[in-house]
Amino acid sequence: MRSPAASQKRPGFDPHHFLATLGERGTFLVCAKSDAIYAQGDAADAIFFVQKGKVRLTVVSHAGKERTLLLVSEGSFFGEGSLAGQARRTGSAAAMTNCELLRLDKALMLEALRQERSLADLFMTHLLARNIRSEEDLVDLLFNSSERRLARILLLLAHFGEDGAQEAAVPKISQQTLADMVGTTRSRVSFFMNRFRRMGFIQYAGGQNSTSLQVHGSLISVLLDDSDARARLTPRSNTRGSFGVSRMLKARAPRHE
Repeated sequence: MRSPAASQKRPGFDPHHFLATLGERGTFLVCAKSDAIYAQGDAADAIFFVQKGKVRLTVVSHAGKERTLLLVSEGSFFGEGSLAGQARRTGSAAAMTNCELLRLDKALMLEALRQERSLADLFMTHLLARNIRSEEDLVDLLFNSSERRLARILLLLAHFGEDGAQEAAVPKISQQTLADMVGTTRSRVSFFMNRFRRMGFIQYAGGQNSTSLQVHGSLISVLLDDSDARARLTPRSNTRGSFGVSRMLKARAPRHE
C-alpha cells in the first residue's frame, strides 16, 4: 500500500521493482514443482518473495504427521519469522508449481525496510493481511462445517472477487493437501469436491487428470447462511455486487445446524 508521503517523494516508485533491484545483493531462485526451498529446523536467516508461482508451507509433528499450513501466491512474502528473532524454521517450504523466488538475507531486508517507506508499507500490508487471514481461518475452523471451509479455501485459492474475477483456474491440488488445510479427512474432501462438480461450481478442464481446476464464482453460495440461498443462485450465476464478495469470503459464525 503506497502512502501519500511516499507517493509525493517518489511518484513512480514500485516496491516490486525495488525488490528486484535488491536481488543483485540477494539471490534469485528458480524452483521446479516439488523442489524444497527450506526444511523444518533449518536456520532462519532469510526471507523470500514469490515473483511467480505458488509455494506450499507445511509442518511435521513429532509423530511424523505432515500438515499443510498455507499456500503462498505470487506477490507475497514467506519466511518472515526470521525477522522476528526466529532462529530455526518451524516448518518447511516447497514449490507447489514452478516458481521464481527472491531470497533476501535477514540483514539486507531489515536495511531495506528502514530505507524505503513504500517497501515498509508493502511489507506491513502483507503482515496485516496474513494476521487477518489467520484469525479468519481460526473462526472458520471453530464454527463452520467442513463443506463451507472447503468452499472458502477454493475461492481464496482462485482469488475470487479480485479485479472483478468471477472464475479462475488454479493449479490442481491434491485432496490430501486440501484436507490438511480444511481440517478434515481426504474422503470428506472427495465427497464435497464431487458434489461441487455435479452442481457446476468447479470443473476439471480436460477431466480428472487435468493439471488445473476451474473454480466458478457461484461456489460462494455455499457460504451463505440462509437455507434457501442456493436456490436463488444458478451454478454459474454472477454473484458479485449482490452479496459482497470480500464480506462473504471472511469466516463467519453460522447458526448451529
